[in-house]
Amino acid sequence: MRCLSLKIGLALALIVGLGCARAAHAKDEAKLNPPIEKGLRVFTAGHSFHVFVSPILNGLAKDAGIENHMMAGLSRIGGSRVIQHWDVVDDKNDAKRMLKAGEVDVLTLSPIWFPDEGIENFVRLGAKHNPELRITVQEYWLPNDEYVPVYPLQTKKKVDHNATKLADLKAAQAKYDADLSAIVTKLNQELGRRAVLLVPVGQAAIGLREKIAAGEAPGLKTQEELFRDSWGHATTPLQLLSAYCHFAVIYRKSPVGLPVPLPLRNYAGVKEPEKAALNRLLQELAWDAVVSHPLAGVAK
Repeated sequence: MRCLSLKIGLALALIVGLGCARAAHAKDEAKLNPPIEKGLRVFTAGHSFHVFVSPILNGLAKDAGIENHMMAGLSRIGGSRVIQHWDVVDDKNDAKRMLKAGEVDVLTLSPIWFPDEGIENFVRLGAKHNPELRITVQEYWLPNDEYVPVYPLQTKKKVDHNATKLADLKAAQAKYDADLSAIVTKLNQELGRRAVLLVPVGQAAIGLREKIAAGEAPGLKTQEELFRDSWGHATTPLQLLSAYCHFAVIYRKSPVGLPVPLPLRNYAGVKEPEKAALNRLLQELAWDAVVSHPLAGVAK
């Protein structure tokens, strides 16, 4: 009996110790990476699963009372890899020009499959000209509800999102996240600082889909309501979830409590009485995903 009591005591002590260690780590993280209160110059380069973040982020910054947030520029190429934005001819490549001039505080990128040399190219160029530059890389939700990294992209494949087994999707999303995390970690080690941040949009999307399946997502009844097509182009709720994730990573601030933004106010797919509750859920899911990811650079 004494041995059993001793084992239980040791186990409890270990749990308490781990809890204290995590709390201390979060506290240290917050000191190293405090919330950003001033407006930042944000350049966005990406495809149709990402570029909508730019105008939404502009509105979120205003709602949060962040002055002088700037949409510094936008490079939009449908179905693009990051390398395609890098390969735009120099006289039309605003991203390269502004990075070289030190006119960007945050560059947001959105790869599809890996490897993608464009990520490394932009990171090295930006870090060379602005040692304070941060680069976010979007971990997005999986098109066709599967991790099949092939080109050409399977944009015409028929998928029933309502029939997707969320446990399988979660495992596939974790594999994608691990592959992207390896790239982000390697680049940060090369630079000797946490310049590259992972935005866990895919993880947040899994959380939202689980809420829908449990009947706990106000105004959303089915998985299909998050997408405009089988490939996975986002409707307003998923777009807003992505924007909240980016806001949290870029400004290291919780979006929870921000008012219902214009895109959701204008969205006919959710009835008016449910919009505020859905907005709150999207904010909470985004914040939870960001503070839970070790490469997002944000502490709760």
